[in-house]
Amino acid sequence: MASMATPVSRAAAARVLWRPLGAEDVETVAALEARIHAAPWTAGNFHDALRAGYAARVGLRDGCIVAYGVLMLGPGEAQLLNLSVVPEARREGLGRALLAQFIETAEHFAAEQMFLEVRVGNVPAITLYEREGFVGVARRESYYPPSPEGEREDALVMRCALGRLRRVIHAVAGGGDGGSAAD
Repeated sequence: MASMATPVSRAAAARVLWRPLGAEDVETVAALEARIHAAPWTAGNFHDALRAGYAARVGLRDGCIVAYGVLMLGPGEAQLLNLSVVPEARREGLGRALLAQFIETAEHFAAEQMFLEVRVGNVPAITLYEREGFVGVARRESYYPPSPEGEREDALVMRCALGRLRRVIHAVAGGGDGGSAAD
């Protein structure tokens, strides 16, 4: 799959320090979440994810969190629960870089597939996921809480094969050796 990031985007992504999300990050991440999403996770949701042992990461640029996400691992599969980039850092390859880290983590723990849910109206996210091998497998009607306008939005459930099957699919699609998904 061809990378869509520009050289400037690669440079911007390279300036990000990635590390595990810690309890000390939760209040900041929850505040960013409230700014980014119509139905945000709360600080309690992030604390619960950390207590449950979910894989959670943040990306920092100049000491500020610019991206974060949470991945739940289970027997044979993983569920991407949250992947967010602050608006001022979008289109720089950070979502793709974080997604690649989560795919690597899932494969390390022998997950054979990864699932996620995304708002059907979030075309940039759906495009990213499709470029990284995710396909739509179901639709959950009125899944997300009402917007300020009172409308509920459907979720698209997406799935991606991991491990050996991901490499085979990537090779068949003309991707070569199944290299990194990061920009």
